[in-house]
Amino acid sequence: MELHNLSPADGSTKNKKGRIGRGEGSGSGGTAGKGHKGAKARTGYKSKRAHEGGQMPIQMRLPKRGFKNINRVEYVPLNVSRLQEIFDNYGINEINHQTLYDAGVIKKGDAVKVLGDGEVSVKLNVSVAACSNTAKGKIESVGGTVTTK
Repeated sequence: MELHNLSPADGSTKNKKGRIGRGEGSGSGGTAGKGHKGAKARTGYKSKRAHEGGQMPIQMRLPKRGFKNINRVEYVPLNVSRLQEIFDNYGINEINHQTLYDAGVIKKGDAVKVLGDGEVSVKLNVSVAACSNTAKGKIESVGGTVTTK
């Protein structure tokens, strides 16, 4: 038995506060432990998030940096070498958004941009959102076509 392990028996002690706000005889009547007046003494009081009691809130004191351009288009890059792989694996030479989605290369809402890294040796008909000049040159040099939306 050690002092830090000792505790009173169940039911032998009472809650010091008891029933607050039930008259002066209870020891916590009157203001019921809430002090005098003000918002915190009122029923239904709930502090607003980020409220600092009239002090300028931290999110307004800190400097703001940069912006998010809502008009920016995020492209999924596909190199010419990847188009060649898609042809080799799936036998697809008509490459558009739907065929790339069906092959599991892109997600439903992705915009595709073809880039010029690698080589292509088959005739491909490519219809995508964007295409670089080098990629267009490589595809058209082997007899393929490129259309952008």
